[in-house]
Amino acid sequence: MAFFKYRDYDFYYEVHGDMSRPFILLNGVMMSTKSWTPFVEEFKEHNTLIMIDFLDQGQSSKAKESYTQDFQVEMLKAFLDFLSVKSLPIVGISYGGEVALQFAAKYMSYVERLVLLNTCATTSPWLKDIGEAWNKAGASGDGHAYYLTTIPLIYSPAFYTKNLEWMKKREALLTPIFSNKVIVEGFIRLTRSAEHHDVRSELSKIDVPTLIISSKQDYLTPIEDQYYLAEKMPCAEHITIENAGHASMYERPVLFVSLVLGFVNKKDKKYII
Repeated sequence: MAFFKYRDYDFYYEVHGDMSRPFILLNGVMMSTKSWTPFVEEFKEHNTLIMIDFLDQGQSSKAKESYTQDFQVEMLKAFLDFLSVKSLPIVGISYGGEVALQFAAKYMSYVERLVLLNTCATTSPWLKDIGEAWNKAGASGDGHAYYLTTIPLIYSPAFYTKNLEWMKKREALLTPIFSNKVIVEGFIRLTRSAEHHDVRSELSKIDVPTLIISSKQDYLTPIEDQYYLAEKMPCAEHITIENAGHASMYERPVLFVSLVLGFVNKKDKKYII
């Protein structure tokens, strides 16, 4: 187990590889380094995979007070300095993509390229209210209510129905976790830290190669959010995954791995027809 200390907090991280061709994965709100377990073997085969739990996630410390995503941005910079990483690709999903965008706007020299999955440029009033519904369910202490409020929404209806037995096992596994007051209070702080996310005025300045990945049935960060990113970011490519929701990496894992590895390992080359 490895920990990095920042501002009196301990941050759990993992490095798989010898630091050749590294890239870092940034988690969504309710994720942790453990969430990427199915992908570690493939990601580390030809790359060095770096993962870290944000504040209030996984095995990292719990916050003593509220904060904004800028805390995670500054922690990420300090972490890369700690690893002596000058520049690398950053892959972020949802909350992790928001942190990646803010990080790129502030510390672009550290960013070789970006892969942004199911990510938005700003927290709209609609998304903020969804987060507030999550938080009210979490604060109730009813782990099952919190599960039902948060988890079904992140999958496409077709995947949820087809894999209902698997989903029920997830429900049985997660409900006790979502009944843990310490864990849920961390999720609530994480959700609130994203309420003021807004990089719309910075997007045109982020001129690193970027792959924006949407999911057709994402009802949390709709495809229009990624269209906006693709329109405003000068070096962006945009692709949509059919038949997938917000948790596209679990619904379409082969495509997820192919897109991430293909883009982070792409050599800078111009194609002339």
